[in-house]
Amino acid sequence: MAAGGWQSLKAVARYAIEEGSPALVTRALLKQNKTEGFACVSCAWAKPAEPRVAEFCENGAKATAWELTSRRLTPEFFGAHTVSELRGWSDHDLEAGGRLVAPLRYDPATDRYVEATWDEAIAGIARRLRALRAEDPTSAVFYASGRASLETSYAWQLLARVYGNNNLPDSSNMCHESTSVALPESIGVPIGTVHLEDFAQADCILFVGQNPGVNSPRMLHQVKDARDRGVPIISFNPLRESGLVRFVDPQSPLQMLTPASTTVSTQYLQVKVGGDLAALTGVCKAMLATAAAGGEGLDRGFIATHTHGFDDFADWVSRQSWDEIECESGLARSQLERVAGVIAGAKAVIGVYGMGLTQHRQGVKNVQMLCNLLLMGGHIGRPGAGICPVRGHSNVQGQRTVGITEKPELAPLDKLAAQYAFAPPRDKGRDTVASCEGVLDGSVRAMLCLGGNLLRAWPDSTRLEAAWAGLPLTVHIATKLNHTHVVPGQECWLLPCLGRIEIDRQQGKEQKLSMEDSTGFIHASQGVAEPADERLRSELAIVTALAEAVVGTDAQVPWAQWRGDYAQVRAAIAVSYPEIFHDFEARFVQPGGFAKPNAARERDWKTPQGKACFIAPTGLVADPDAPAHPPQTLRLMTVRSDDQFNTTIYSLDDRFRGVSGTRDVLFMHERDIARHGLQPGQRVAVRTTAHDGVDRVVRGMTVRAYDIPEGCVAGYYPECNPLVPLWHHAEGSHVPAYKSVPVSIHPETPTATAPQEPAHDAR
Repeated sequence: MAAGGWQSLKAVARYAIEEGSPALVTRALLKQNKTEGFACVSCAWAKPAEPRVAEFCENGAKATAWELTSRRLTPEFFGAHTVSELRGWSDHDLEAGGRLVAPLRYDPATDRYVEATWDEAIAGIARRLRALRAEDPTSAVFYASGRASLETSYAWQLLARVYGNNNLPDSSNMCHESTSVALPESIGVPIGTVHLEDFAQADCILFVGQNPGVNSPRMLHQVKDARDRGVPIISFNPLRESGLVRFVDPQSPLQMLTPASTTVSTQYLQVKVGGDLAALTGVCKAMLATAAAGGEGLDRGFIATHTHGFDDFADWVSRQSWDEIECESGLARSQLERVAGVIAGAKAVIGVYGMGLTQHRQGVKNVQMLCNLLLMGGHIGRPGAGICPVRGHSNVQGQRTVGITEKPELAPLDKLAAQYAFAPPRDKGRDTVASCEGVLDGSVRAMLCLGGNLLRAWPDSTRLEAAWAGLPLTVHIATKLNHTHVVPGQECWLLPCLGRIEIDRQQGKEQKLSMEDSTGFIHASQGVAEPADERLRSELAIVTALAEAVVGTDAQVPWAQWRGDYAQVRAAIAVSYPEIFHDFEARFVQPGGFAKPNAARERDWKTPQGKACFIAPTGLVADPDAPAHPPQTLRLMTVRSDDQFNTTIYSLDDRFRGVSGTRDVLFMHERDIARHGLQPGQRVAVRTTAHDGVDRVVRGMTVRAYDIPEGCVAGYYPECNPLVPLWHHAEGSHVPAYKSVPVSIHPETPTATAPQEPAHDAR
């Protein structure tokens, strides 16, 4: 099945109708990702200065319909259902209930959420936070989801720092922190170097561990345009995914009215799970051999002028054997040499990657190896070329830009101290892994969540859920109900907020917000729909009210003024970050927004060496936890369905992979099924084989034959998160290694329990 096309349009229409607001959704979609409209609440792909009539994808449309639903979770609903009962509901059913509309407090005596006034909620939370602050200000964690605006994120990080800590974990900790660690060492900036315009100038595009059909479908428009120009597209991905095989453009009359489609990948390499490091090494090795024989591939002038460490890197690559490269990557030498030949002949190569590279034990080295490959040909700081990490959440990169970080050296603490007359904490805060550890050992006593569904998103989720209920305080700023909300701490509050698509009026004036996309452009976003309920408050209004009640005048921050006029927050951001946000108010509303400075695009290398750096890994094994285990051990990767955005499950179907009505599926190669004495449709338990004394198991999974390399299996995120040990994370970045987990398979039934379709073949 191709990505896009009529099936995509049908899915969008069905969701708009099911949510009971098709006219409202249709009007909103025409404003989505437009200069005078709102930034999509789904992925962070770039927003063009000259948008299409329909500048949204299927996933973005689903997210819009989901937020603009006509359904409401009223206080009466919570009066009819205990929290224990709701804990048994599926992720889909919880969020499908509709929008939260009133502040709620968990009542342990009745095991129900009960309505509270805003004053009661703010005062109750503040009272507990002030008491915890007096005991230990580092015991509270301020988590931020990627959906929050730059204005809200800036206020959130300032609240945490005035409170007394740098405990600011966010979505990046679970996805692209490997990028934020790898790229500064390699090219001196923590973000990618590609702008949207570069796709029109590239003559080769490389996808590694990024599936745009599910994760960022709007990108397929740039991919289609490139393919129409004859640009080769090379994809490395363990599963054969529809979005990397064929695309039918819903905005192309020819493709919608005929059998025509765009072939996405000209070369598709089904690398073994965790084999990217070896595969990229093989491509580099082949390019070095070609160059040594007098062929193309190396930009020697660029290497000599702009890079450091090439000789040591080339020596390391030359010492890697083809036998080991083939074994670890699962790819033949001839396949990798063919890739090298295409890249060597290209003048402008874009390297696109996602969490398929970052969420491994060697995720940092994975990113740096892709960077090495691009540096060999001078493909950084050249029009039509560069490295392109695709962020999974709509403003997660922007949050880091305005101070959401646990690393004090990355925040302008001296400027904040002078600007607001307080002494910011200088100790490193808790990232996601450290926050999880604190929940488990009791050192974290309050979790404040600006969005998110942590008990589903976090690794080792079974262990963490048991400890979460013991937290003295949990606070959630949210639009809908999710699983984490129905595991309340000893004191728990739900604070319902406006969604990004809704009009945010403060002091009678409609407010704009700002967002940063994956390519480092800052855009305005303005709601277009009336709020779901008059009791809702904006995220910024909630955060500033909390700050006033908790830290008061401990710093000279005009919280109340910010709440009434978001332009004042942007002015404050410009003072803290003048190089990025000068003339903020004028620039962010212009078509296409404005670009954040990016020194590497100008070949200005902000590394200690003053040059871009080749950095060799220590070996080819991406997952050091796996090799020592018996042959029956398989490598598990977690994946998302086409009816899903992060932990939000729109339905139990996955039409791209031919799955309907369930997410308890384990995708296996048919020979692995036979080798394990199983049959398609059989139910199995999956157990982690990297032992630390904890038995991690997910039961009731149904085996399904699929086009995936032998020795590898795939299951859905977040259903498989209990299998990921908390310590099984990327070295250097602490990103949970969701994409390569050593597991074993154990039959739960002796024979097949359901009919099985043939192995999926997206071709």
